Amino acid sequence: MAGYFELEDAPEGGYRIRMLDGAGSLMAVSVTFPTKKAAVVGVAQAREIAGTGLIRDSSSDVQASAPGPPPRQARRTLGVTGRGPTVTGASLGGKRARAHH
Repeated sequence: MAGYFELEDAPEGGYRIRMLDGAGSLMAVSVTFPTKKAAVVGVAQAREIAGTGLIRDSSSDVQASAPGPPPRQARRTLGVTGRGPTVTGASLGGKRARAHH
């Protein structure tokens, strides 16, 4: 089963969207929307981003025990191909990173 979006009341008022995978595990929580209608528009935006958006990796890949030169401090953009996400731009530890499904 595919994942789903769940609309919930936000503690501070308004509504939030939770994105869950097919097993019901939490994948993401949205910002707070003032109305249900705005939350539904937020779901449409999330679907668009998930289907077409690139991933920007702003994490640090510093590994204290990793041999070799220090990692480059360039922002990396992860692209999505038919074979799964791949990294473009700077390398990750000298290897091309690729997600396996």
